[in-house]
Amino acid sequence: MTLARRPDDRPRRRATLRRSVRLLREFRYEQPDPARFYRALAADSVEQLGDYCDLRGARLLDVGGGPGYFRDAFVAAGATYLALDADAGELAGLGEIASGTVIGSGMQLPFADDSVDVCYSSNVLEHVSDPWLMAEEMVRVTRPGGLVYLSYTVWFGPWGGHETAPWHFLGGQRARRRYRRVHGHEPKNRFGESLFAVTTGAGLRWAARQQGAEVVAARPRYNPGWSWWLLRVPVVRELVTWNLALVLRKLPADAS
Repeated sequence: MTLARRPDDRPRRRATLRRSVRLLREFRYEQPDPARFYRALAADSVEQLGDYCDLRGARLLDVGGGPGYFRDAFVAAGATYLALDADAGELAGLGEIASGTVIGSGMQLPFADDSVDVCYSSNVLEHVSDPWLMAEEMVRVTRPGGLVYLSYTVWFGPWGGHETAPWHFLGGQRARRRYRRVHGHEPKNRFGESLFAVTTGAGLRWAARQQGAEVVAARPRYNPGWSWWLLRVPVVRELVTWNLALVLRKLPADAS
């Protein structure tokens, strides 16, 4: 199949301030009402991928798929959905583990080269110890002409420390110790074990140096379109990006 391209100005037109405010409100429910939060994020993710390709009939691999909210949204959009997660508990969050799911590592995807039309990952990269190995793996399993959509939480953004924010600005280990002292237990996202400092600059440098795919877009995922120019400003981009989305189209083998 051929993944149809969308007009180049479509993502910016749809990235409104109203959308950014709505998503910011939903983020408050990640801990108390995860179903509400993840369903809102999944619906927005389908819209974002729709900016770059037609999902109808596409074979999509979700690296770090989680309990199923994204499955429902992508299947409703017409995609054949595959999911990979390292945590069986996460995969079974909505009940039984659904067919088409695989338990494994994002840094060693158990899929053949060129085997999916779309490889997608949302807010997973900051949880693996070698994020750019995972990014390379996502490019590897995507077929030529297919799309890679990789989005992650930026460390120096307001939510970089996840539930330990904003104390992560003083250091990840310090924020982890403070959380343990205040709450009496470790955070779900433990710095140095299941949470790592991944920056905007690191993502842009990887996208520039990798040779397997054309960079279609690098965009602050949740920011309104009129603010995207800030991604070109070092230091400032680390504080205002919040979440970086890298969109790439796999090149033919003889072009990489």
